[in-house]
Amino acid sequence: MTAKKTEIKPKPRIGLALGGGGPLGGIYEIGAMRALDEALDGLDFNDIDVYVGVNAGSFVAANLANQVTTAQLCRIFVRNEAEVHPFHPQVFYRPALKEFGSRMLAIPGLVANAVSRFVNNPYDQSLLEALTILAQLAPAGLFDNEALQDYLKRSFTMLGRTNDFRQLRRSLYIVAADVESTDAVCFGAPGFDHVPISRAIQASTASPGLYVPVEIDGRYYVDGTLRKGLHASVAFEDGADLVLAVNPQVPIDASKAVRNGTMEPGALTRSGMPNLLSQTFRTMVYSRMQSGIVQYARDYPDKDILLFEPTRDDAKLFFSNVFSFQSRRMVCEHAYQMTRRDLLNRADELEPKLAKYGIRLRRDRLEDEQRTISTSLYGEMLPLYVARGRRKMARKGRRLSARLNNVTHLIQKAL
Repeated sequence: MTAKKTEIKPKPRIGLALGGGGPLGGIYEIGAMRALDEALDGLDFNDIDVYVGVNAGSFVAANLANQVTTAQLCRIFVRNEAEVHPFHPQVFYRPALKEFGSRMLAIPGLVANAVSRFVNNPYDQSLLEALTILAQLAPAGLFDNEALQDYLKRSFTMLGRTNDFRQLRRSLYIVAADVESTDAVCFGAPGFDHVPISRAIQASTASPGLYVPVEIDGRYYVDGTLRKGLHASVAFEDGADLVLAVNPQVPIDASKAVRNGTMEPGALTRSGMPNLLSQTFRTMVYSRMQSGIVQYARDYPDKDILLFEPTRDDAKLFFSNVFSFQSRRMVCEHAYQMTRRDLLNRADELEPKLAKYGIRLRRDRLEDEQRTISTSLYGEMLPLYVARGRRKMARKGRRLSARLNNVTHLIQKAL
């Protein structure tokens, strides 16, 4: 009798794709990741097979790949509880003084050029038209995120972490866009894995107009969301069978927000140019992302992608201020609760999909209406604190007992 050959199926590969959204988008992703971490049994977010991040998502993905837990992300970047390398949002908004200086130095040359053009061709264009060359004085970006790169460089050189893609246990890809060719570049891929992780994040978070493009090996890079809102295809191409995706960058649906009472009629228009530009940019990115999700289903029919994102009717997220400590905590808690509700509402759909990959959905945790980020962070730490306290008391008791024995011995010796 011939024994049947047992077919060993390869272990499915899991990917994580995190989208952009600036500093607040990163805070949203931290809250969402904390909710996913608690709710998905059988999945270690510090041991994902492939991480892909763009813009703020690159920041979060790189920390997860560097063994920073979701709980630590909450404590460091939302609650400012880090004892080593404390994080301050101001690192995102340091004025690009070097850029401003170089533009100021260019004024005499540009003015001379404009006057020369007018004098040599007075009938071709007016003096005012010749002076349009002065538009070149506008800086390439208002801020310089070199301080962010410095912070990450220090953070990733701590024990157990690395600033080198090649030394990570798992694949990490950080997506940026080449300004001159407009191509998307995956730092961490062959040919681009020599670039420090911190520098790649600096490039991926350099939103055009807001930040100065980042020079790497003679090329200039900006925010990778110019190409796509999510780059889940990078994870699929690396062999991921299931990709969990978080997209914090959605445009506000003002009509729904007004009906839900989270904003007043006309508030978006009255809020000024920055918010109008943000709404426009979010709309373009969101539209491309939706098209991309449909394309993934066609290009990777045997693979799964699970997307988590904010609802479009909540103005609290759209108008939040990253500099406000309370606002950061609110956004993180809001993302945590929204993701928990989304998981619970989609539980019947998600459970069979997740089960294929050995992941179980913890409905008991999702159904706990009293659960917050604080209870998840510190409630689960209580047994540890109690155990530490008991060990500390036991040590003190042993020392006291030893001292009493010494005193007794001395008294007996004296007698």
